[in-house]
Amino acid sequence: MCYDIRATVETQLKRAKTKGDAKAVDEIMETLIPLTDLPIHHSSGFSHPELLIYTDRSPDYPEVATWGLVPHWVKNEADMKKSWNNTLNARGETIFELNSFRRAANGSRCLIYIDGFYEHHHFEKKTYPFYIYKKDYSPIILAGLFNEWVNPETSGKMNTFSIVTTTGNPLLAKIHNNPKLKEARMPVILHEELADQWLTKLEGNKDRKFIKELIQAYPQEELEAHTVSKLRGKEYMGNVPEISEPVNYAELVI
Repeated sequence: MCYDIRATVETQLKRAKTKGDAKAVDEIMETLIPLTDLPIHHSSGFSHPELLIYTDRSPDYPEVATWGLVPHWVKNEADMKKSWNNTLNARGETIFELNSFRRAANGSRCLIYIDGFYEHHHFEKKTYPFYIYKKDYSPIILAGLFNEWVNPETSGKMNTFSIVTTTGNPLLAKIHNNPKLKEARMPVILHEELADQWLTKLEGNKDRKFIKELIQAYPQEELEAHTVSKLRGKEYMGNVPEISEPVNYAELVI
């Protein structure tokens, strides 16, 4: 799964800087960044932070979106708040079948640029948080789905997204060992050359087939991981830069 992330302004703007121009980046800094919760050194999806996403309708210029996809059929804000904790992630194997994600999978895909993500490891009835990131420290590009939900009660619009997940690679299988889960999971991470393809809509059944081929576990040899300070409870330091720094737990054996 992927419920805890790190996303700095620089990383979130990587695509805009590469694909756009200096004027566009300045505009994003001035008009969009203040509407987000960036920088995020650690945030749980259950707090529904505001980030930047790159959509198939705006591939090079980001949009502000709330983590937790709200399907178009949600009737009111009360129902929205009841359901969006269940749509932080979307299982890649079923995005074309489930009512919550089918419409977005077919035509509203997005990219989320993050620095890394956190997962909890279970050992001797305790949990230990790990921070996972790319060995070269380059941005992690996540495959996502989005929906612009229109509140029927107010006609207000709300951009929302979900992170697509898949079976964990051997590194995540070792870390993400929650005994309550049938298998280890991880977010779908796209190599840079495949990012545009995630946003591209093909004709007919070709699109679904191609997207399913992109939903793969990322190579473990390109990732690194280390234990960090607690992300829950009284010992939690909060959204501070130090939260992703290595912390040694002498009792932990993995």
